[in-house]
Order: sequence, then C-alpha cells, then structure tokens
Amino acid sequence: MTGGDSFRFSCKATKSTALTLTTQACERAYKAQPKEWGQITNHLTVEDGARLNWLPQETILYNGSALDRRLRIDIGLDAEMLMVEPLVFGRIAMGETLTGIRLRDRIEIRREDTPVFLEAIRFSGDWHTHLSKPHIANGAGAMALIVFASSSAEGHLKPVRVMLPDTAGATLIRKDLLVIRILADNSFALRQTLIPVLRRLNKDTLPRCWML
Repeated sequence: MTGGDSFRFSCKATKSTALTLTTQACERAYKAQPKEWGQITNHLTVEDGARLNWLPQETILYNGSALDRRLRIDIGLDAEMLMVEPLVFGRIAMGETLTGIRLRDRIEIRREDTPVFLEAIRFSGDWHTHLSKPHIANGAGAMALIVFASSSAEGHLKPVRVMLPDTAGATLIRKDLLVIRILADNSFALRQTLIPVLRRLNKDTLPRCWML
C-alpha cells in the first residue's frame, strides 16, 4: 500500500456460520508522495448466531508512509466477534526509524446499530520520537489491539490478564466486550504475546500463518 492506492473490502458472516479471515502476508505501508494517501476501508457484518474472526497479520509502517485505514464491524445481538489489529513501527532489523509518517486509523464496532467501541488515531510527524516518551510507549517497536465480543467475554478477563506482560493490559468495557492492548519491543515479541491470547479466545485454533 502506497500513496494513491485505494482498497475496499466487505464481507458478511450469516446466521449459524463461522468465518475466519486473515492475510497472506504482513501488510506494508510504503513511502507516499506529500499529498497522497493509501486508503483501506473494511466493513464486516456478523449476523445473529454467527461468529467472525478478523485476524490479519501485522501491518508494517515504513518511514514516509501515509495510511488512512477504516474498519467498521456490525454485529448482531447474539453474534460473536474476535478481531486483532497489530502494527509494527518500521523495519527494525534494517535499523529503520519512523521520523516522518502520516497515519489515520479508525475502528468502529456496533452491536444492533448501537456503538460499543470506537478508537481513532490521527498522527503526522516524528512517530519514533513521540512513542519514545516514557508515558506514551517507552520506545516500543510494535503494538496490537484485540477486541472480543461474546457472551463469554467476562469469563476470559482474569485468565487473559495472567497471560499478559507488564506492557499490556485487558479490560472489560461491558460484560460482552473484552479489550486488550499490547506494546512490545518488536514484531516477534508481539507475536509471543498475541498467539496464546488469540488461541484462548478462539478455542485453541489459529490460521497457519499465525505460527511463530
């Protein structure tokens, strides 16, 4: 994905079905021209009685990238949904630091058309310096957001907290909505935390590409 690219994707998990979606490889946001953006719009629908797992691999932000990404998930009253959105900050193995990026990232989840979760990031400038501040990310090289919507969400809260490192946290926004945030030094460390948590929330099953 680079400046001027535009991708749209939509899907629906219908009643009494279970659908898992992932990506073939890590997504990459490449350097863009000053006035251009790469745009990604995803819209997922989970009908009553259905289960959707949205499990894309990491999105790697390159220096100079400009990414505008939107994800909307509409879930039915008794539907289940597991989503993860991992971000990696530059090609760490090559010594890359993100001294100039543009990022707009919005995630919206609705149950029965009522908003239950909304997160929006808007940033332009030196990402590396910003995240190096101790009270923001203390130099983390990767992060992830997990949201689990299910009637069983509350029962996972305490076990998941035990699985998390000091740079992560889990909270129950409501009885059926578990939110987990993770910071890590790099993508490998991020996966070391993500994989066991995702396995727990998905009945010990993950796509093959999610192996370490």
